[in-house]
Amino acid sequence: MTDQVKVELEAGVLTLTLARPEKKNALNNAMYGVLADALERAETDPAIRVVVFQADGDSFTAGNDLQDFAAQAAGAFEGERHVMRFLKALAHATRPLVAAVQGQAVGVGTTMLLHCDLVYVAPDARLTTPFVGLALVPEAASSWLLPARIGHARAYAMFALGEAVDGITAVAWGLANAAAPEAELRTRARTAADKLAKQPLGALTATKRLMRDAAAIAALMDKEGALFAERLGTAEAREAFMAFAERRPADFTRLA
Repeated sequence: MTDQVKVELEAGVLTLTLARPEKKNALNNAMYGVLADALERAETDPAIRVVVFQADGDSFTAGNDLQDFAAQAAGAFEGERHVMRFLKALAHATRPLVAAVQGQAVGVGTTMLLHCDLVYVAPDARLTTPFVGLALVPEAASSWLLPARIGHARAYAMFALGEAVDGITAVAWGLANAAAPEAELRTRARTAADKLAKQPLGALTATKRLMRDAAAIAALMDKEGALFAERLGTAEAREAFMAFAERRPADFTRLA
């Protein structure tokens, strides 16, 4: 367990708040564990009808904690890794998922939104998926879901060039439902969640199952995950993480 994710249940709405603002809510293994536990609980607890993701501080999340990545790449990571549990829980979630996004939404901070049913963003939010720049590949089934949502050209630019998408553009492209001032963001998401919590849960669940092929999404996550793990062990990834630690641009041109 960790206090870096706050879990609160009220009136059928389970709110998961990322609470590591001093690190821009970068997700570490313990945080993934809490998020996975909460989503798994939501599938079996009749008191939970909707799940809301939100974050403290000026960012939704800076993505994966690169120290965890570096430890895995060096073979020094110990214990169970919870990230895949979280991603699989997103794939198989039958409860409505709602997100309120401000500031940075890096990597998984953006790809997890592809599994949310309603997304509200601050106008100046910045959604990025800079996997290639870290010598990695997309995850969370985003290699399929993102191009399906916004088209190949836009998705490729986000993956390969790390191009950022602001909140207004995210709405225009269909990555989010609406933009709202940051001070009103949580209220907007909570209002939608409260409305969903009063809808017939059986009908919501059946509708979501019709709209998503959970088995295909989970299978793609496995394929991406295997390649992602393979890429973590490459010389390119080592250069990417070393450059990050040394606060310098990575130089991949000298690698074979």
